[in-house]
Amino acid sequence: MTELLPPKTSQRSVTRRAPAARPSRDEAVTAIRTLLKWIGENPDREGLIETPDRVLRAYEEFFAGYKQDPADVLEKTFDESGSYNGAVIVRDIDVRSHCEHHMVPFIGKAHVAYLPDAKVVGISKLARLVNGFARRLQIQERLTAEVARTLMSALKPQGVAVIVEAEHHCMTMRGIRNAGATTVTQHLCGIYEENATLRAEILRELRRNNG
Repeated sequence: MTELLPPKTSQRSVTRRAPAARPSRDEAVTAIRTLLKWIGENPDREGLIETPDRVLRAYEEFFAGYKQDPADVLEKTFDESGSYNGAVIVRDIDVRSHCEHHMVPFIGKAHVAYLPDAKVVGISKLARLVNGFARRLQIQERLTAEVARTLMSALKPQGVAVIVEAEHHCMTMRGIRNAGATTVTQHLCGIYEENATLRAEILRELRRNNG
């Protein structure tokens, strides 16, 4: 079974402090059994015997972003875009991540735009970029910035704009339990950060289908 690897470091993406030595799978199983005991469960009862292994397999999927540098998906670009001179916009990219403070999900949508200079990239790669950063422990603000800065660094476009809208289960399922509350973050680079008129236009376009 493929195990999670530590994230590669890259100047193109936002780097993080190197992780501590990784425990073995047996140690991870023991840790989950300990948590089951801590909440008052019996990890040896029939319904829970295989739960630690299931949790680890789920974690391998949830946190698959640690196995790659998300910037790698932008390595293949195209220099021929004809006479096209407008923004490239992809709305409603699924965001499924986990809050690093409580390790519970936050789920929503990302809207990504860039104004090409010389390079363009396949539109599916924008969704892969978002997914690569989302499949890690995250805070929404950092996720938004990582996507925007990586796209700016890889394509060298005139500008980048990213909006993320998400519902955080750490707020809806615990604590204040405010179901339906949505957090909105945005990050702009290049001409969209510098030019107020273009900034207003691109943010309006990104939000057009979202009221």
